[in-house]
Amino acid sequence: MTEILVLYYSQSGHVSQMAEHVARGVEKVEGCSAKIRTVPAISTVCEATEDNIPAQGHLYASTDDLKNCAGLVLGSPTRFGNMAAPLKYFIDHTSDIWLSGNLIGKPAALFTSTGSIHGGQESTLLSMMLPLMHHGMMIMGLPYSESALMTTQDGGTPYGASHLAGRNNDRALSETETQLCSALGQRVATTARALTS
Repeated sequence: MTEILVLYYSQSGHVSQMAEHVARGVEKVEGCSAKIRTVPAISTVCEATEDNIPAQGHLYASTDDLKNCAGLVLGSPTRFGNMAAPLKYFIDHTSDIWLSGNLIGKPAALFTSTGSIHGGQESTLLSMMLPLMHHGMMIMGLPYSESALMTTQDGGTPYGASHLAGRNNDRALSETETQLCSALGQRVATTARALTS
């Protein structure tokens, strides 16, 4: 079984919902499975530790989850046009994987959620690409053959899937946004499957 890691951080729940749709796309590809993992919040005032298992939701990721995946789909809400600190904190502690070259040549893609349509969706996706490029991963976007990309009135970019959560974080994922999340997962899984066959 070709395992794709869907790794994300979510504060309001929108990115978590996107991760579920990405995983459904992964599992549309025969011989592929999705492993959904999240990262804990970080403290702004001191180094704190969380329990190994969160009180609710998906399990926390370990570096072994990352090391053993055949492909990666990474998600974060935007923070001033950049990925959220908890996800960056996790990635910043992957030097051992970088040294081993374990992610070289594996496909990766990205997804994000913002409060406004011009809230930094594309720059956040680009910021998440940078460490993955240092890891030697193959970055995949969404091609315009995905018809939803041409008609979207909310989220969706060629750099990856995105969601417009609204100023009060009260907008549900649209049908177009869920289609693009699923397409992104399917694209990474199809590529990973081809590379491991």
